[in-house]
Amino acid sequence: MLNKVINNEALGVIFPNSYDGLVPELVKERLMASIPFASRYRLVDFVISSMARAGIDNISLIARENYLSLMDHLGSGREWDLARKNGGLNVIPPYAQKTIKVYNGRVEALESIKSFLVSQKEKYVVMSDANVVANINYGEVIEAHKKSGADVTVVYRKQEIPENFKKPLGTNHDLYYTLDVEGNRVTQLFVNSKRDGEVNFSMNIYVIERELLIRLIDEAYVLGFTCFERDVLAPQIDMLDIQGYCYDGYVAFIHDMKSYFDENMRLLEADNLDALFGPGPVWTKIRDDNPTRYIKGAKVSNVMAADGCVIEGEVENSVLFRGVKVAKGAKVKNCVLMQDTVVGEGANLEYVITDKDVTITSGKSLVGTDSFQVFVAKKQTV
Repeated sequence: MLNKVINNEALGVIFPNSYDGLVPELVKERLMASIPFASRYRLVDFVISSMARAGIDNISLIARENYLSLMDHLGSGREWDLARKNGGLNVIPPYAQKTIKVYNGRVEALESIKSFLVSQKEKYVVMSDANVVANINYGEVIEAHKKSGADVTVVYRKQEIPENFKKPLGTNHDLYYTLDVEGNRVTQLFVNSKRDGEVNFSMNIYVIERELLIRLIDEAYVLGFTCFERDVLAPQIDMLDIQGYCYDGYVAFIHDMKSYFDENMRLLEADNLDALFGPGPVWTKIRDDNPTRYIKGAKVSNVMAADGCVIEGEVENSVLFRGVKVAKGAKVKNCVLMQDTVVGEGANLEYVITDKDVTITSGKSLVGTDSFQVFVAKKQTV
């Protein structure tokens, strides 16, 4: 059971499809929010768990596409103590209302749930994407917002802009934002900045009064705007009191396949693991399975392995999700193997990412590099 914190002042809104275009290999049959991470979790688990620990018990995820895996993972919300008649955890698919189309940007997404927002009692709305892995104390963010008297509070991090974001957009049309901050006041909001060095990089997490959000979205929607940050906040930077909240805890941004691989591998270091999970528990869907079995003769070094794994071969510096099987004589090094991957006898894997239900047959060798990992798609046999 959760150590229950009561917070009836805020509701949560999550955008589970944001930045799908950055990892096309992983979102062919799922969305960003349901990408597996850290051996037993999905990306969305971190933001939902953080909200639930802050007592936010009314959370909606506005899906755009590929949301069946998300619905299967979240179920009724029981694991997060969010299964309830009023509020709780809700996945809102496209076409939930007959007048609504598949949305483009946060303005259209929020307009699609306007009647829901109008009917709610909470004073504040906390909005977040799902590609940011962090264990944030949303209670502190809300209190900072209230204390400052701000119209909007945006959570940001001091860091360099990820190199992949600086590339041409290509098939990805999601934007990223950086901030100029004086004191705590946001004085400039930049779209797709190419600035080098450390910047105030927006984590796309916002706190705003519900009634103000409804008014801003109504005005923007009538004008045909789509982006909350670019079309609503940036033009009104002098009229709205936008405050920044600098988050200095552990953060992992998933913005391409290499970052997905690197951020999983970073958690093999105990300090990083403690930094991510130390602030509070992260809940996920329960899968009843046996503990991981290490068969006589197995050699394992620096491995994160979830329950249900069976290891007979050699595994080094790797992240294994639930139900992974590594047969006798197989060698796995510097790999991320998702749920129910099977590695046959004598197979050799190095710098490989496998999706769920992959089979690597006996004797096969797949070798990538630190800068370019081999990826095997879901349910493929090699």
